[in-house]
Amino acid sequence: MSGKILVIEGKRAERTSFVGGLTKKGFRVISVPSGNAALNKLDKEQPDVIVIDADSMRTSGKRICQSLRSATSQTPIILILGNGVNEKDEFEADVIMHLPFTLQKLLNRIKVLLPLKSSNDVMKSGPIELDLTHRFVKVNEKQISLTPRLTRLLQALMQQPGQVFGRDDLFKFVWETDYIGDTRTLDVHVSWLRNLIEDDPRHPDFIKTVRGVGYRLDFD
Repeated sequence: MSGKILVIEGKRAERTSFVGGLTKKGFRVISVPSGNAALNKLDKEQPDVIVIDADSMRTSGKRICQSLRSATSQTPIILILGNGVNEKDEFEADVIMHLPFTLQKLLNRIKVLLPLKSSNDVMKSGPIELDLTHRFVKVNEKQISLTPRLTRLLQALMQQPGQVFGRDDLFKFVWETDYIGDTRTLDVHVSWLRNLIEDDPRHPDFIKTVRGVGYRLDFD
């Protein structure tokens, strides 16, 4: 895993810092103790994600969020609040997380916010970008994490947009088997994928059903 994370973290936390764990996971972590220090760093660095550990500074983080959002409107912000903190105010953060939670949960949130990196493992078709390595799909600036099977399902459809894929063929590709089981399982996965990438899953713009045959990917 890679990416540049700016972590704003005070010294008053009564728990383990997230900085060490993020570093071990392969991120380049820039740690600063305050919002002002973060603003100074932004003059020289452009992080992929900003993490504000407001709990460690005994603050709501609202003013820090506002100042950072003014300085960088595109960089995603994760705000960490203490357990029981009431969100009465509107925060200019993309994600708000309440302690306690595990490092893995923070990693999951960060992964979704990371920009897709250009590589040979990124497929592009119409407005859809699929990262096969990291299992992310980006649709109209929205980035979503996928399971391995949903990734293979979308991969199959994106290989030949407009072509109708039979349900049996799709099942064999997604489940990597010549055995055809209950293809209703495929229909469930198509429904899950629509819920993730379609604006209106009941009236999909992309994944169309061809009655009695299977599915196709359209960009009309």
